[in-house]
Amino acid sequence: MHEDFERCVRAVQAKDARFDGWFYTAVLTTKIYCRPSCPVVPPKPRNMSFYPSAAAAQQAGFRACKRCRPDASPGSPLWNERADLVARAMRLIADGVVDTEGVRGLAARLGYSVRQVERQVFAELGAGPLALARAQRAQTARTLIETTTLPMTELALAAGFGSIRTFNDTVREVFALSPTELRSRAKGTPQAAAGALVLRLPYRKPLCPDNLFGHLVATGVPGVEEWRDGAYRRTLRLPHGHGVVALRPEDGHIACRLTLADLRDLPAATSRCRRLLDLDADPVVVDDQLATDPLLAPLVAAAPGRRFPRTADGAEFAVRAVLGQQVSTAAARTHAARLVVAHGEPVDDPEGGLTHLFPSPEALASLDPETLAMPRSRRRTLLGLVSALADGLDLSAGSDWEAARAALGALPGFGPWTVESIAMRALGDPDAFLPTDLGIKYAAEMLGLGGPAAVVARSAAWRPWRAYATQHLWATGDHAINRMPAA
Repeated sequence: MHEDFERCVRAVQAKDARFDGWFYTAVLTTKIYCRPSCPVVPPKPRNMSFYPSAAAAQQAGFRACKRCRPDASPGSPLWNERADLVARAMRLIADGVVDTEGVRGLAARLGYSVRQVERQVFAELGAGPLALARAQRAQTARTLIETTTLPMTELALAAGFGSIRTFNDTVREVFALSPTELRSRAKGTPQAAAGALVLRLPYRKPLCPDNLFGHLVATGVPGVEEWRDGAYRRTLRLPHGHGVVALRPEDGHIACRLTLADLRDLPAATSRCRRLLDLDADPVVVDDQLATDPLLAPLVAAAPGRRFPRTADGAEFAVRAVLGQQVSTAAARTHAARLVVAHGEPVDDPEGGLTHLFPSPEALASLDPETLAMPRSRRRTLLGLVSALADGLDLSAGSDWEAARAALGALPGFGPWTVESIAMRALGDPDAFLPTDLGIKYAAEMLGLGGPAAVVARSAAWRPWRAYATQHLWATGDHAINRMPAA
């Protein structure tokens, strides 16, 4: 996108917010970089230069615009649409892997050498993994400066900086303001009670929250998830501790309230919340393609901007998918709640009714199958999955989608429905599809699509957005997953 100069110029002159996060505009005369929708008068084209990432613009010597805050724009949709090396690397960088494990740890997770990862990421993003992580640390620092009263020394360490001097220098270089000046300018920014952070998670319009929040709440596990005061709340297992998040849809953003045991987990928590709600999607591109099918067009027109809910923890969702095999949603929730009480880690939630983290694969490794109130065959399936997860089956944000599918398909009791459910929600593959799902069969009958084979054939025209098409098809039924919960 950033290499198409004329298209970028048109987007900037139109102040088209849909391109925020796709590229960044650097103004050669002011040495400032902006998002395409910046409200100031656009510069002359001869004074524009375009970069694929905020980190690349920063490396080139440009500082962030104080009006449009390009560092806080929605992320590029490409990183959640693709499964290649660069996309996987970007998802892991957003999850904080470089900060916790370094570039060597990032490369090890991806299965490539450090040199290969650095070369390919730089070729596409204009900056290497370290520079991208540095830009993320700067944004984390700004968030903490503006939403907490932490002393700057503590804040610098929480944001991932090795020293207060590096923290000060980076903030000045990126934002052209000192940390103290940033905090002074942020007076009036909403702040939560001690220990909590109040954030705005932007997205590209339109957004249809009905199925997104309806699905999460209808399938929520008691003690781990709840709907309270118009917000979806859940516990999070994070690299340095645990967290509790409350997410509420607002116009143009999701209101996010985070309580973290360790502030170093802010980037990972934010990334997982964005991924859970599919906030980096480009709904116009998706809807335009799905609407070319005359049977889907009325569904898209009725609810533009449908996302498909993902998950905050791939291993957790895989376990829940097995618990949900051939049983009702209510029964699946009951099975999961029992596991949570027996094997989950207790957490304190003074603001609500959350009680536990969902059990980790390591905790479930000691599971006694005789305690499970389910058929013996499904017990074997669950134990096989838990063993595979404990042995390193990767269902994280940086996983290889096809390798994960193959590994899941080789486990006992894993058919296409379970594999594709995990591919959709845990791996986040936008083209995952469930032609044998009961909801899809019902929709196919209602719309005259025919049987599963006919649906698969017709779905070729929906690619690579079949997971989004699934959400529209499910909406043909009157089910709680299709409705926004009542406040």
